[in-house]
Amino acid sequence: MLEKFLNIFRIPDLRKRVLFTLGILAVYRLGAFIPTPGVNTHQLELLFSQQSGSALGLMDLFGGGNLRRMTIFALGIMPYITASIIFQLLTVVYEPLARIQKEGELGRRKITQWTRYVTVVLGALQSIGIAAILTRQGLVLHPGISFSLMTVLTLTTGTAFIMWLGEQITDRGIGNGMSLLIFAGIVAGLPRGVGDLLQKIQTNAWGSFTIMAVLILLAAMIAVVAFIVFVERSERRIPIQSARRIVGRRMMGGQSSHLPLKVNSGGVMPVIFASSILSAPLLFGQVEWVQNSRLLQPIMEALQPGYPWYEALYMMGIVFFAYFYVSIIMKPDDIADNFRKSGSFIPGIRPGKRTSDFINDILTRITLVGALYLIIISLVPTFLISGIRFDKIWLIGRFFESLPTWATHGLGVNFYFGGTSLLIVVGVAMDTINQIESQLIMRHYDGFSPRSGRIRGRKTW
Repeated sequence: MLEKFLNIFRIPDLRKRVLFTLGILAVYRLGAFIPTPGVNTHQLELLFSQQSGSALGLMDLFGGGNLRRMTIFALGIMPYITASIIFQLLTVVYEPLARIQKEGELGRRKITQWTRYVTVVLGALQSIGIAAILTRQGLVLHPGISFSLMTVLTLTTGTAFIMWLGEQITDRGIGNGMSLLIFAGIVAGLPRGVGDLLQKIQTNAWGSFTIMAVLILLAAMIAVVAFIVFVERSERRIPIQSARRIVGRRMMGGQSSHLPLKVNSGGVMPVIFASSILSAPLLFGQVEWVQNSRLLQPIMEALQPGYPWYEALYMMGIVFFAYFYVSIIMKPDDIADNFRKSGSFIPGIRPGKRTSDFINDILTRITLVGALYLIIISLVPTFLISGIRFDKIWLIGRFFESLPTWATHGLGVNFYFGGTSLLIVVGVAMDTINQIESQLIMRHYDGFSPRSGRIRGRKTW
């Protein structure tokens, strides 16, 4: 295995890409220690410690702890993700934008440019909300219009810079830039999560059951990792047969192959998209006039993480974005058309519309399985941190009051590598390793996995 890792640095182009990616991630982590001027960071840290399982805790998870320290990167990449969701939805429902997307590289650049503009606008709006919340909570050293303007300028600039860093990784580095930035933020919180777990052992937080609970927690984490790897590598293989044809004096085609369809084609993107969409009302609910409203305050309270309505919307969002993302990257009509042009077909299925419907039916079924898998993984940290407050459901909440406390209030475990964060870490790591492995195999080097094999050069006679 060490030899295979050393092969990365023996290829000049791959070595430059890996080192460039590591350098960009180092810059991103450096910005995580530059605070926003005028904020009482000590009091803010105490506030987040008290609300680790709330809306602020969820937003801080994807920000890599930047929101907790109110650094210049406090908004993270959520404004960019939200802007990307907006344009991806518009390309489906707005025909002129769909035509621009089909223009190839030029159309993609136009949409990317518009996404950047919307990201800056969303970042500015969220910065205004954060400045107002900080002032209302008494976390500002010198409140006033100057602090608000400085905060909006600082946080918006930080968001734009993070967006640029992610694009640089995607274009000149290895892996997806935005996903790697989220990955780096979550991994950076690992020492804090381990320290919190050790503190619970030292203070005997769960009484005589503490050691057993920690062992069960670690075993569950290993089991979740194995489950994630198994599902991420699972795929449905559709057999494909190539028609025979004569080219000159040679018989071409007649070979059998397969079309691999991954169970979870969207990866971690449905979870990130659903979390990003739900983070907007969470931030909106922190505004003072919303909390004082007799109509909006109960709604915002019901949309807090750990409450049934929030979890229901979260699960529906995951299912929606799982299907939405698959519909973007996998188009059955185009696949069937490519089969027809290349003279390939699925045994027992007529070419054309029947082939397209057959592939679409398989994608529908396996995408549902993938969405359910994402939901199961995403609910793990909820049970560990805060539980699901079934007793807060209007009218029928009393029916759930007999449930055990760990089901409605959780175990109070703030271990960073829960379900959602663990899914992102494992998924992004696997995607990045696959890209590195493909680069190695393309240059006649062994990959990381035993199945990757080695591409042999042409023999000389």
